Amino acid sequence: MPVKIRLAQRGKKKNRTFRVIVADSRSPRDGKFIEDLGFYNPQDNPSSVEIDVEKAVSWLEKGAQPSERAQKILEISGAWAQWRSSKGEVVSIPTPPEPKIKSSSKAHNKKNEDQADDTNEESAEEENKGEEE
Repeated sequence: MPVKIRLAQRGKKKNRTFRVIVADSRSPRDGKFIEDLGFYNPQDNPSSVEIDVEKAVSWLEKGAQPSERAQKILEISGAWAQWRSSKGEVVSIPTPPEPKIKSSSKAHNKKNEDQADDTNEESAEEENKGEEE
């Protein structure tokens, strides 16, 4: 029985979350599965990933093949690096990505303007102190 680590969809249309599962490769995407490893929510900023690393590593050691997307999620959670290092390979553990910020968002632009104003005020105060001395 070929076993796969893959994603199963949950949630509403255009508001999906995904479960990382271990399933028989012949079962349907959202059908019967063997074990639930965690979840992935792409709607958060940055995307949230919670994986039970010990379960994932044990399934990888048993020979479960991850799909491309599931492998990326396992890499983010650190399970992939832990499994590779247990095989004797030298692997660096990745750091999570930084939050994505749209440069055109009003909140981001306002925050940048406020920071620029603060730095301008501080530099003006320092110049005034220098002139008084």
